[in-house]
Order: sequence, then structure tokens, then C-alpha cells
Amino acid sequence: MTNSLDTICAVSTAPGVGGIAVVRVSGSQALPICESLLSLKRQPLSQVGSHTAHCCQVRDGERVVDEAVCTVFRAPRSFTGEDTVEIACHGSRYIQQEVLRLLLQNGCRMASGGEFTKRAFLNGKMDLAEAEAVADLIASESAAAHRLALNQMRGGFSEELRQLRGRLLELTSLLELELDFSEEDVEFADRSQLHALCEQIAAKIQTLSCSFKLGNALKNGIPVAIVGETNAGKSTLLNRLLGEDKAIVSDIHGTTRDTIEDQVVIGGVNFRFIDTAGIRETDDQIENIGIKRSYGAMEKASIVVWMIDALQVSEHIDWMADRIVPRCEGKNLLIVFNKAESLSADDRAVLDKLYADIPATRLFLSAKFDADLASLEEELLRLSGVAELEQHELLV
Repeated sequence: MTNSLDTICAVSTAPGVGGIAVVRVSGSQALPICESLLSLKRQPLSQVGSHTAHCCQVRDGERVVDEAVCTVFRAPRSFTGEDTVEIACHGSRYIQQEVLRLLLQNGCRMASGGEFTKRAFLNGKMDLAEAEAVADLIASESAAAHRLALNQMRGGFSEELRQLRGRLLELTSLLELELDFSEEDVEFADRSQLHALCEQIAAKIQTLSCSFKLGNALKNGIPVAIVGETNAGKSTLLNRLLGEDKAIVSDIHGTTRDTIEDQVVIGGVNFRFIDTAGIRETDDQIENIGIKRSYGAMEKASIVVWMIDALQVSEHIDWMADRIVPRCEGKNLLIVFNKAESLSADDRAVLDKLYADIPATRLFLSAKFDADLASLEEELLRLSGVAELEQHELLV
């Protein structure tokens, strides 16, 4: 266990070399310790006001280590709720290590992972939900994940829980009053009012509970399984979406024998695409293992893209549908007719009619030539449900 009374320090910026690196110091001795190695032009560090920035020299005795800018945040008006000093020095690894060495030499200890945020929680600057959101904000890789974490860090989820707690206390109070005075024939609450209050609370809890699936997908990437028969163009589509040759493309049936996974941001939303082994009847034991993994990928996905070679439409549509459609219950199924550059309008109409009974959106594209790829991306965004979210809608 770390001592919460220690004064701690760490480099707050990303590891490596950069123009500027920020070293953060927090604790009761932050100002005296920093004053021993920072030389300000006009006054000692201990005398400056909160939320002020100052040019300074980082000194090791008479030796100047760096020219820097230090910013002072006095307790309790700081991120951690403690006296805090942030030293913006030049981003050389040597300078960063020298600043840390001097801080440790003068009484600091290195902060453990997440300890600044932990102290903010312990000092009442944020609750647990907001503290968790700090890590999510730092790790966010898309606009949607960023918006989700920022809303939670600002207290959106915590405020929703406070309101729910208030309603539950109101309901409990009315029920206890009714029980306490039940024999005196006094009614404190209309029964219909109690029922309405219960329904409101249950509806809000259900909404929050159901939002977790989308919230988790936005944070970790919305899983999209690309499935279909062999040589339908699944790997070609994955490569086009990623903009690199991630999957091997070949005319040989059964080239992909395992799932291949990667992420790409489309319209500010992170999608996790999973290229799967082609589904067909085969005696190859290894390929059958890959096909089982294809079924597993479908069951885990939020969106399933069923790729079909439009030039060689399978004669066993029902056989394929029986293996794909049942596994897509409760998910979004998108049928994509690939190699559509060679199709006439009549050909497209025929294909549409063939698959009309399957509950899915249908698209025509050419993965090889990037034709209509933008339409696919727009459809994926629509199916993700992110476009329908209000700016301040809460997701768990």
C-alpha cells in the first residue's frame, strides 16, 4: 500500500522525446520541494498564487539543468485536491530523468499508476465513475469514445444515479408513511402516483442497463463480422476498409482459415472488423475449425456483413441463410453483393428479389475497385446507432 501523505511525482506526458514534457508533483510538500530546485526571477515559489505560471530555471546546485515553465495549483483547487506543481521542461529524455532525479533526491517518491487520479477521488474531487472516465478519456481512440468518456468525467452518469437515488428515497418515504399510519386510515400518497413513480424508475434503470452494450462497443470498437462463402471477397473488403493488405487474397477456395481482426475509425466511430473463414461443406479438419470460429465471430458481433459473390450467386441460398440468419437474431445483418461492377440494373433487381425474404439491409459494391465503399461505411454508421444518439445522451 502506498502512503497517501507522501509527495509524489511523475512525467504526465506520453513517454518518449517531444518538444515539451510535463512533470507533475502533488502533495503537502510539493511547493517546498519544488522551490529547492526551481529558481524564479521575481519571488520564491512558495509565495506565488494559485493557478499561476512562471518562467524558471531547473537547478542542481549551481548547475542549470533546463529553462522551464512551472504552474502552481494550491489545495484544494487542483486536480488532486493537494498542492500541485507542474513543470513544463524540454522533452529530452535526459532532462526528464534529471528533473525526476532532483525531485526524488529532495523528498518526493515516484507516483504509482493512476495515483494522481486516486488522490483526486480520495480527496473528494471526483467520484469513482468520474475517476474511471479519466482512464477512458486518455485511452479513447475515436470521437464517439471521447464523447462518452468526457460526458462521464463531467459527472453525467453520477448525476443520473443521484437523481435515481432521490426518486427511490421519495418512493421509500411514501411507503413507510403509509405503513406507519395504515391503521389510522390516513393516506399520504395516491396509489396511481406510486405506480407511476415505480414505472419511471424502472424505465430509467432499463434504459441505462440497455445502453451498456452500445457504450462498451463504442469504448472497445463496434464488432463487425464479415462472413460468407469462400472467395466472396471478404478478405478484399477487409483490406480496402483498413487501407492495407492485412488479409491474404487468393482465388484458391478456403485461403482464410482463421479469424483476422483489426480496427478502423469511420465517421468518428471505432469499428472492429473480423474477417472470417468462408462457410462451406468441407472434409478439411483445419478449415472446419476456422468455420466454427466464423460462427463464433457472428455471435459476438453487433453487425454481421454477409458477403455474396454477385456473379456466382449460390444455388443453396437457404443452406447459407440457415447458418447465418439464426445467429444474427438481435443483431444488424447487412447483405453485401460483391463484384457488382459487372451487374446491370435487371441483374440487381433479380438478386434483390432472391434475398427479399431475409430480414437484412442489402447493398451492391465492388470491393476490388472500391466502388460504393462509401455507401457501405454510411450504412455501418447507421447500423451502429451512434448517429441517433443525442449530443448529451448518457451511455453506461
